[in-house]
Amino acid sequence: MLEQAISNLKAWLPAPAVHAHCDGPCGVYDPSSARIAAEAVLSMTKKIMDLEPPASGDQAAMVTYENTMSRYIAIKEEQAQITKDEVLILWTDYFKPVHLEKYPDLHDTFWKTAKLCSSCKVEVSTQHAQELMESVQKIHNIFWATKERDVSWYTAS
Repeated sequence: MLEQAISNLKAWLPAPAVHAHCDGPCGVYDPSSARIAAEAVLSMTKKIMDLEPPASGDQAAMVTYENTMSRYIAIKEEQAQITKDEVLILWTDYFKPVHLEKYPDLHDTFWKTAKLCSSCKVEVSTQHAQELMESVQKIHNIFWATKERDVSWYTAS
């Protein structure tokens, strides 16, 4: 009954078609969310590397260890995906052909950054997590240069 009423309402009052040249209003792009997520990847990677397994036979300690390890891994992988999503949005929605003229390695930079995100998801590598931070920093610098703004790079930790 309710579904039929909704269907009738949609038929009588159809939503108008809308168009936009990008996924969001211009000016809302910012690489800071990619930096925050990449920094979490690095932090979780370091925590995973530093986590010491308990002595064998201590069941309670092992459960705690496995819980902590699985949480670190889940956060690392989630944040690597967020980094990748944020970087890809910048690459595909913000940057235009005019930016390629000034930054000819732009596509390669973004492609390698996306690949680093994938590496950080499937590996536990402090080196790759640090390389991801450096790559996001490079994107940060390029992004703000295209806006002719000097926005300092900083990290939370």
